[in-house]
Amino acid sequence: MAQYEGSCHCGRVAYSVEASLDQTITCNCSYCQRRGSILTFAPATAFTLTKGEDALTEYRFNSQKIQHLFCETCGVESFARGAMPDGTPTVAVNVRCLAGVEPTELQPTQYDGRSR
Repeated sequence: MAQYEGSCHCGRVAYSVEASLDQTITCNCSYCQRRGSILTFAPATAFTLTKGEDALTEYRFNSQKIQHLFCETCGVESFARGAMPDGTPTVAVNVRCLAGVEPTELQPTQYDGRSR
């Protein structure tokens, strides 16, 4: 686990998160495929929104369980809120939005969200 700082493109939304980049994923569901993010997951207790709660716009689809949040100014979804299967609150972090992380150095697992 390491501490990371993340933000949207314009910087209006910013956060810190303690997470591991050892098990990142990409997903081919109808939403993620279009968005192109690389995701890691962290307990909600390891995530702190430091700026921009008032700048977040929400989008939900399908089961309505994941709170996709994006900056109303630049449109970037740098994280989403949801829950693990056991109900534990979690945050899905778009690794491409973390400072100092080179996405091409990661080896994300391909998750088949399209078939779920």
